[in-house]
Parts: sequence; structure tokens; C-alpha cells
Amino acid sequence: MSEELPELRASDADREKVAERLRDAMAEGRLDMDEFGERLDAVYRARTYAELEPLTRDLPATGTGAPAGRPGAEPGRENWPARIGGTGDARWGIGVLSGFQHTGRWTVPARFRAIAFWGGGQLDLREARFESRETVIDCWTVMGGVNIVVPPGVQVEVRGIGIMGGFGRPAGDDTPDPDAPRVVVRGFAFWGGVGTERKPTRAQRRLEKERRRGEGEDRRELG
Repeated sequence: MSEELPELRASDADREKVAERLRDAMAEGRLDMDEFGERLDAVYRARTYAELEPLTRDLPATGTGAPAGRPGAEPGRENWPARIGGTGDARWGIGVLSGFQHTGRWTVPARFRAIAFWGGGQLDLREARFESRETVIDCWTVMGGVNIVVPPGVQVEVRGIGIMGGFGRPAGDDTPDPDAPRVVVRGFAFWGGVGTERKPTRAQRRLEKERRRGEGEDRRELG
């Protein structure tokens, strides 16, 4: 298609057909949520057929189904088994009159130690891999703080002790996904704090944006 009509402009209907193929591929387990989100962004940025064609080049034609014996994935559900395993990238985070952070795509070790003395640290686990099904994060803070961000579905257990400080649990803690890893936060905070919060991943935000887009189109059709 791209060789025959490389500059032919794509319509909204063309982009929606490609987006639907990507949704089917994610539901069948062919794409994980990150891949789905990245390709979906590219779909709505595309202006020509040549830009759309590569986004489904490695996917089977609609209706062929998944290979026998390959489990599918529920749309919108994270493929946790694919994110567990490997070797941790870093096992310490130290902020003494300074700060540290681990964000984006990194591998969380089975045990991570965070120290903040008149400093702070940020651990964002939303796009991370996990070395083990259970991750223990030990935090020691003195007049400092550590903030931990986890994605929906991950079970969080907080066991820390605070003296003129405290350990916070995620607000609105949701029901854990049975396939997701478990994070245990423990340690000691003196005149400092350790906070945990739950935020959606980039892919989940894209999926929600796509859902709202679809609802808006449905309302326009009904109107």
C-alpha cells in the first residue's frame, strides 16, 4: 500500500480502522499495553497511508484469530507475567543533601534500599520491570523524604515507623491484580516521610483517552 500510494492522505475512517486492528491485537495478546499505546499515538499522528501501513505490518489480517494455545489478554489489562523477571538495575538510592530518582523503564530489584538525609528520592514503578513477584523497599529518612509511585493493580503493603514523620498509603487503593507483583514498603522516618501513590501508566492513560474519544464519537452519531 505504501509503495503504490505513498502520499495519499488518510481519512479519519482509515485511521479508525487501523486503531481497531490494534485494539484486536492487544486483546489477543499480540501487543502489550506499551506497544499498543505507542502505535495508537502514531495512528492519530499519521497523515498518509504510508505512515499507517507499518503500524499493522507485523499483525495478521482481521479475523484470523490468535495461534492455537496462546492465551489472550483482556483489553486494558496489564500483561504482568511479561514484566516480571530479570536482574535489578540498581539496589540503592541515596540522597544526602541531594536527591535521587529511578523512573521510566528500569528493573526493580527484589530488595531496594532508599536513604534520604536532608534530601529526597523518587521511585516510579509504573513503567518498570520487576525482578521478583515481591519487592521490598526499605526506606530510612531523616529530615528528608521518599516518594514511591505504583501503577494500578499492584498490591502495596506499608509497614514503616514514623517519629515526627510518617509513612503514607496510596489513596483509593484498588483491588490488586492477582498476576501483579507485590510491593512492601518499610523502614523508619524521623522528621521526614515516605509517601506512596497510585497513578496510571502512560499506556493506560492513552487507553482511557481512546475510550473517551470513542464515547464522543458515539454521542455524535446518536445526536
